[in-house]
Amino acid sequence: MKPTAIDHIGIAVTSIDEALKFWEQSLGIKCTGVEEVAEQKVKTAFLPLGDTEVELLEATDPESPVAKFIEKKGEGIHHLAIRVQNLEEALEKMKALGLRMIDEKPRYGAGGARIAFVHPRTAGGVLLELSERP
Repeated sequence: MKPTAIDHIGIAVTSIDEALKFWEQSLGIKCTGVEEVAEQKVKTAFLPLGDTEVELLEATDPESPVAKFIEKKGEGIHHLAIRVQNLEEALEKMKALGLRMIDEKPRYGAGGARIAFVHPRTAGGVLLELSERP
């Protein structure tokens, strides 16, 4: 497994519309689109920033992981996503090392990316997303 880049930084927000006002008006970073990911119970907005992106995450269900994150910690950085070339290979390596995983198998995220999450207890307190782009 060889990570190739920081894919994006996920930020949990209570309202994408409100958060976009800051990012677009204050910083001039334009959103490339808003998408709902029903499986994860979130609405996402991506803002390109150099070779990476900022992903805003708004819960669409009070039981979603993002809603629970905001309830516990408030709005803020939710996860760091690392781009990998072969997600299955990355997962096999993580499992072989005995690392604690949230996802044992890839699933689909926003933009058609295949993703899997590594538990924060394994990654120094950071929720780490492994992302393979189409």
